[in-house]
Amino acid sequence: MSVEATRVPAGQGAREPDPTAEELEGQKTARRAKRNTAIGWWVLTVIVAVWCLFPVASILATSFKTPGDLSNGQFLPTTPSTVNYEEILVGDSRQLFLTALWNSIGISVIATAIAVVLATLCAYAIARLDFPGKRVVLTVSLMVSMFPVISLVTPLFNMWRTLGLYDTWPGLIIPYLSLTLPISIWTLTAFFQQIPWELEQAAQVDGATPLQAFRKAIVPLALPGVFTTAIIAFFIAWNDFVYGISLTSTEAARPVPAALAFFTGASQFESPTGAISAAAIIVTIPVVLLVMLFQKQIVAGLTSGAVKG
Repeated sequence: MSVEATRVPAGQGAREPDPTAEELEGQKTARRAKRNTAIGWWVLTVIVAVWCLFPVASILATSFKTPGDLSNGQFLPTTPSTVNYEEILVGDSRQLFLTALWNSIGISVIATAIAVVLATLCAYAIARLDFPGKRVVLTVSLMVSMFPVISLVTPLFNMWRTLGLYDTWPGLIIPYLSLTLPISIWTLTAFFQQIPWELEQAAQVDGATPLQAFRKAIVPLALPGVFTTAIIAFFIAWNDFVYGISLTSTEAARPVPAALAFFTGASQFESPTGAISAAAIIVTIPVVLLVMLFQKQIVAGLTSGAVKG
């Protein structure tokens, strides 16, 4: 009597054994732990977001309060009003605020442009050239950014009064470079280090000069980093207060963060809190718009420099 061989249908293997009760329980526990971890991160994110946004919400609510609502202790205004915005845009504080706003825009843009150009050249040299003390340059640039700003105010004040730079745009642009250049050099160095050296060599083989190879082959590839660096440098210059209030004495060059300290109420007994809050909201709008419009480029640029560098 012959025994027929058992045939296994094509494409099918041996059936896997059913999971045991312990294995099923382990899978459920793992899924539960993963879900709890995700919930925990979401809760933490919400807490941090509320913590960070609460001051902004408070300033926004205050900007719509009337002078009578400022002392009632309520978070939201009883009767929302635009009187504070009218005060700084078309009222008595118009000249002070709009002049300071123009100063902030002009000084920050010029300081950012100079910082990005100088940092691009410096970062390229650090990334591409081998010379003694290359690490010292990066270390010194980082130390400069960590130096207390308040310790530089007094010598700069005396020097600027002697040179005629006190209360002028150049008198603020130059100190702002000490804030924007170090971070710009560090950020751009990481980008230039990731650009293949062969691309520049190939451009030079094709007849390009070193300057042409840098301008036509290297800079276009580093544009995401340059763009990210420019936005960061602009934020730093835009938010400065110490230099702005210490190195100016009139509206000729005083930026917005410093000008807010000079706001006054309609009388000596009236607090300018509402007008200051309205001005703070308006000053924040350009920064928020930049982040919202270019958030992908900012994140991509910072991530690229951090991961690859």
